[in-house]
Amino acid sequence: MRRYVVFTVVSLALLLASISNSSASVAFPVIISDLNTTLVMAGWILSAYQLVQTIVMPLAGKLSEIFSRRASFIVYTLLFSAGSILCALSPNIYLLIGARVMQAIGGGGFMPCAAGIVSDEFPEARQRFIGLFSSIFPIGAIIGPNLGGWMVEAFGWRSVFWFNVPLGVVVLGLSRFLLKAGKNGRDSGARIDFVGAGLLFGSISAFMFGLTQLGNVEAGTPWLFAGLSFALGTGLMMIFLFWEHRAKEPIIDLELLKKGPFLAANAYNLIYGVCALGIFSLTPLYAVSVYNMSTLQSGVLLTPRSIAMMIASTLTSFFLVKWGYRWPILVGTLIVTANLVVFALQPQGIDIGGLHVGATLLLFLIVGIAGIGHGTSTPAANNACIELMPDKVATITGLRGMFRSLGSTLGVSIATVVIHAMGNVQRAFYVVMLAAAALLLISLPAVFMMPASPNVSIPPNPSGKTGYSA
Repeated sequence: MRRYVVFTVVSLALLLASISNSSASVAFPVIISDLNTTLVMAGWILSAYQLVQTIVMPLAGKLSEIFSRRASFIVYTLLFSAGSILCALSPNIYLLIGARVMQAIGGGGFMPCAAGIVSDEFPEARQRFIGLFSSIFPIGAIIGPNLGGWMVEAFGWRSVFWFNVPLGVVVLGLSRFLLKAGKNGRDSGARIDFVGAGLLFGSISAFMFGLTQLGNVEAGTPWLFAGLSFALGTGLMMIFLFWEHRAKEPIIDLELLKKGPFLAANAYNLIYGVCALGIFSLTPLYAVSVYNMSTLQSGVLLTPRSIAMMIASTLTSFFLVKWGYRWPILVGTLIVTANLVVFALQPQGIDIGGLHVGATLLLFLIVGIAGIGHGTSTPAANNACIELMPDKVATITGLRGMFRSLGSTLGVSIATVVIHAMGNVQRAFYVVMLAAAALLLISLPAVFMMPASPNVSIPPNPSGKTGYSA
């Protein structure tokens, strides 16, 4: 019974992070006017959180492998809660962005650490319970915009950050008493690669800042400044790769990334993040620009996707051992690809058996079907390759999350650049959606390089230890 309560506690932390992220997006326009800041500066409220979360995921996975899951989870909860308090108290945009960075460090650490905790608690049903995490984020995506919108209207934008505090205290108290203390079997003298973390953070920060500048339609397109940012990011990435090859405890195990299944899984997650997460996050803008929906309607439009994703991911999680990994990923990805093509065609209605379905209702149906695709593929993609190195669940989860999150950030930035450059929003969405569909199809061969099912044979390493060997 205790382990089910533990699963509930870590799930509550993931739900809290999901609600916070979506509710902050709702509060975004009000923050701009209340803090008297520009859209460019306020954009970092969202992008800084996404960027830091991307970097923290592999670091969090590494830390939870070295130290105890319990200590790591408690630290992440404290950082998230403290960051939420500072967000609510921030008197200006600069302190708010800094507080969001602290909040992102905690939020980015939840998923890898939670995966490690669940793997320890449910060794015989790890696939099912890690897969169930996929149904938690859609719940937050439903609650966040609706609850956040009401709270901003009734109590102001600071209330969406205060909301996190009591729930954070509950998670902190329960984790303190329920999670197991002690190490995870790793060398207590292992060192953390802070230099590698700093180089990785600097490199991706420079790349993201350059893309942000290119996508900044209000301030124009500062090509020279963006070019310098890309050059800096490239230089730091080369130094990072050089350093990681020589680090005793690297932040990212480059040898692990070279192995076929892991390379394929991370390549797939990067592309999936670009197309299925990043591009689809522009759905409200698409609905307003192409279908002339109101802001309220465009927000509600995300609800059927979240509900469908929650149902599909729960169902897939329970049958994952029977179905395996490959077919859910393929079926889900093809559904998402088909939806991108339909989005690109921008249908204005359809006749079904003499019944005319209007453009608005049709769009809701399309978004709901897309949610089925997301929910079908995500649990399998979350679990693929874990069996190859079960002693590094948190590390593998952190890497997967980093590539998927990085892809999502890239997708939004690149799509924004294309939309700005083309000028015609409808035509731009046509190009972006078709390009995303084509890119997803290109990623499908990578699925066949991953394990087909949880029942994989794990060859021994030369050292005699169990684990994947190339």
